[in-house]
Amino acid sequence: MKKNIVIIGAGLVGSLLGIYLARRGHRVSLYERRADMRKGRAEEGRSINLALSDRGILALQKVGLDREIQEIAIPMPGRLIHHLDGSTVFQPYGKEGQCINSVSRAELNRKLMDCAEESGINIFFNQRCSTIHWNSNEVQFENAEGDVTSVSADIIFGADGAYSAARLQHMLHYERFDYSQYYIDCGYKELTIPSGPGNSFLMERHALHIWPRKDYMLIALPNLDGSFTCTLFFPFSGPVSFQEINTPEKVMNLFVENFPDAAALFPDLADQFLLHPTSSLVTVKCFPWVRGDRFALIGDAAHAIVPFFGQGMNCGFEDCRILDELIEAHREDWTKILDEFQGSRKPDADAIAELAIDNFTEMREKTADPKFLLQKKIESRLHEKYPERWIPVYSLVTFSPQTRYSEALRRGRLQEEIMQSVMRLPGIGESWDSPEIEQLILSRIQSA
Repeated sequence: MKKNIVIIGAGLVGSLLGIYLARRGHRVSLYERRADMRKGRAEEGRSINLALSDRGILALQKVGLDREIQEIAIPMPGRLIHHLDGSTVFQPYGKEGQCINSVSRAELNRKLMDCAEESGINIFFNQRCSTIHWNSNEVQFENAEGDVTSVSADIIFGADGAYSAARLQHMLHYERFDYSQYYIDCGYKELTIPSGPGNSFLMERHALHIWPRKDYMLIALPNLDGSFTCTLFFPFSGPVSFQEINTPEKVMNLFVENFPDAAALFPDLADQFLLHPTSSLVTVKCFPWVRGDRFALIGDAAHAIVPFFGQGMNCGFEDCRILDELIEAHREDWTKILDEFQGSRKPDADAIAELAIDNFTEMREKTADPKFLLQKKIESRLHEKYPERWIPVYSLVTFSPQTRYSEALRRGRLQEEIMQSVMRLPGIGESWDSPEIEQLILSRIQSA
């Protein structure tokens, strides 16, 4: 039986979910709090460029959108580390041919909205979810003028992001609802390096650029027009913080001293820094996500994570794919579908949240550390020689879409424990590529 489905939120996950459901014949309506981004400029300064990887590509492939989306993406086979002295080091993400893809959040959202409408979905903009009446499964939306529209649905999905209004309604009216949020000590500010003459790239195009500086870092992702979207992750308060860097002189001094090669590429650095907003980064965990066969949270509304593993969008897209597979498996038995959806995805969402926090520490503190680089060299060699026995956690998360996040976390913790013991061995810097070290690691993996 085909359902009348309302999706709250027409962002990336809401739009893709709508496409999946519409292609199964359901009547789908999307309600979005913001105006139609296709009819005006996207909101600037608040959208980190996204890294589309294999999990997200697989979800797009299932509805035939992978090639179209990859046309607006730039492959990045590794990260380019910028040291303070101006030197750079390229660190591959995986094997030859493996890469993540830089894509504009706004451009991707526009394409998914277009595809949703082509699939017969109606999208209603400037509609803020104000109330959900659970007895009747009716949602009330309020527009900018205060006019209220009531919409009834067989199933409601909350896909409205980290600060979800649907989740709030669910939480307020569900006894024993578990909820936690955690803000890291850094905020972020988005900046843009413009393209050079003829839309040329002023830095290496096929790389994610990182300037790691221990307590903070700058990253840059390429755009199709030759520009780079940069994000400064920086403390909110303290002697070196957003709070203190509040004049053009302080901005320029910060960049010239800490990111000298990047500073030279911004023609209007101080203006961008002082005008663009500073935003926070939050991890959200909650439970339960569902109400029987009539309501579910999905994407960031269920499990917001920080962006340091590049998996927020990919995880949300994977939600859509897993849900679709459960619809197929349970033949439209929505009680089973939604119950199994939250049962399987909750452990994985918690796992990628932990991995993302871990990767924040790695990116800003360790990517320039010689001991860390040696560890990664050992792991890379092991993976090359024994690809089934040793898989780096980054590869498990990014290039192994059939591996659950929870399994990636378990294996990653085990491998890290082994590597930490190996890195403490006397003389490891000279003996790291010896047969003895190799066999020691393999034996510990086998016995674990």
